[in-house]
Amino acid sequence: MDSSEHGPSMSSTGVASGWNPPPGLTEEEAEEMQVELIKVEDEIETLRQVLVAKERHAAELKRRLGIGPLSEIKQNLTKGWHEVQCSNAYLTASSTLEEIERSDAYKRTQETLSQAGQMTSAAFSSMGSAIRNQFGEMRNSPSFKTFEDKVENMKYKVMGQSNEESDRSPTSNNAP
Repeated sequence: MDSSEHGPSMSSTGVASGWNPPPGLTEEEAEEMQVELIKVEDEIETLRQVLVAKERHAAELKRRLGIGPLSEIKQNLTKGWHEVQCSNAYLTASSTLEEIERSDAYKRTQETLSQAGQMTSAAFSSMGSAIRNQFGEMRNSPSFKTFEDKVENMKYKVMGQSNEESDRSPTSNNAP
């Protein structure tokens, strides 16, 4: 293959032969810029390699110091939270909330909700006592005792008597 099959040939500076510089630039200026571009790209690549090496070194130092990913996350969160607390938005919101807490409307609402909570708590407490008493009365009723005996008898018939329960039999529960 000859060089014409690969597109325009490049000069030593990377500028294609037969290439026209952009308007406002001479060919020499364009070549200088092209040389500078190549140097900058080489520097960028070198910096990338240095950065990768530094990151590896930092990771090795952290490993040797026992600093794991979890402690790094914790440290980053602590730093981030500190930055949030120092931010203007947080400080403004915080002072606004403090003003609201000092307002009469907030205090009245807080008192009303507190009273409502106490009343609701008392209502649930008395309702719970009433239900507990009803269940107690129901459990002591003859109907429930008969039902309980039938369930126990059925249990013994289905499961049989275990060694631990050998002294308890359906009939011994009813014995005086």
